[in-house]
Amino acid sequence: MNTATVPQGHPHDWALLFLRVTGSLLLLVVHGLPKVLNFQAELALIEDPFGLGPQLTLGLAIFAEVLCPLLIIAGTFTRLATLPVLAVLVVSLAVVHPEWSLGEGQFAWLLAIIFTTLLIAGPGKFALGQRLPWQ
Repeated sequence: MNTATVPQGHPHDWALLFLRVTGSLLLLVVHGLPKVLNFQAELALIEDPFGLGPQLTLGLAIFAEVLCPLLIIAGTFTRLATLPVLAVLVVSLAVVHPEWSLGEGQFAWLLAIIFTTLLIAGPGKFALGQRLPWQ
């Protein structure tokens, strides 16, 4: 096999790439895209815990659940892009659904673990924005 065509990297870099892509795709497909595709219906359903209004609240959720995962997948401003995601998860768990048991909130907790890991570790070697700040 010609090693010049195979990207070289430490196993940690491959693990971070896998974590970035799979975690972001989960968030995007399960939460982000449904909000975009059903925007009007979501306006009637979205919780507005801080009284910002449903349009702004939904817009912020879409930013955190669509744009930020795309940046994270690309490995561009990865650490910075995890912050809105984590903010939405904290608000969801602590403010909107404080009554959830660990089992009921397990998806949010697992996403929080994934995106906190990326905040700490950064995107790894296989990132488009490898030389940009906040990586």
